[in-house]
Amino acid sequence: MPTAVLMLSGLGLLWGCGTTGPDFQVRSDPWRSPEERACLASGVVRQTAFVHERSALGGPSVCGAENPFEMSAADNGRVVLEPAASLRCPMIPQIDRWVREVVEPAVRYQFRQELVGLTVLASYSCRPMNSVEGAMISEHAYANAVDIGGFKLADGRTISVKRGWNGTSSERAFLRVVHDGSCEYFTTVLGPNYNSLHSDHFHLDLAHHGRDGLMRICK
Repeated sequence: MPTAVLMLSGLGLLWGCGTTGPDFQVRSDPWRSPEERACLASGVVRQTAFVHERSALGGPSVCGAENPFEMSAADNGRVVLEPAASLRCPMIPQIDRWVREVVEPAVRYQFRQELVGLTVLASYSCRPMNSVEGAMISEHAYANAVDIGGFKLADGRTISVKRGWNGTSSERAFLRVVHDGSCEYFTTVLGPNYNSLHSDHFHLDLAHHGRDGLMRICK
């Protein structure tokens, strides 16, 4: 398990931004609080130079997390998240594992380089899915999702999802390996083949799907 995470002194409720209303439909998800509290209690998240507990995400509203974090780098600080991502506890070890076990090996294989950064297009945001008024509330609203738009290499290159998905053969191969590999670490993975709204990023989240919560969506 990664060491890049935070020990917590309490489980005070820290809610998200803005106000609620007709802008989105709120779900009743009984798994969220027990899952987050189990992650917090496990000690998998510890204070480091690149993972910090956040005092709040705004609020009060139905958005947010019980104890949100700001993650500025993955894999023990070797891979910078630009900008830093605001996330709930369970997302942090999954991002670490995904970077270490999927993205970094793919970068080395395709480009003979080291991965030094990820371009974060979105993390916490109190909004409906795809920002469509009246839609269901987004996983971003619970700090349970991150959108990755690019991968920065040690030689200064950035492999962007938008340009690289149909770019050079190495870019296409790399991005498809990363996309497909993401499905082993996240319960929802959406990319350019899903729809035009995801043409420039990979959406990764840990939502529960299906009656048993075990279904995965990989598109």
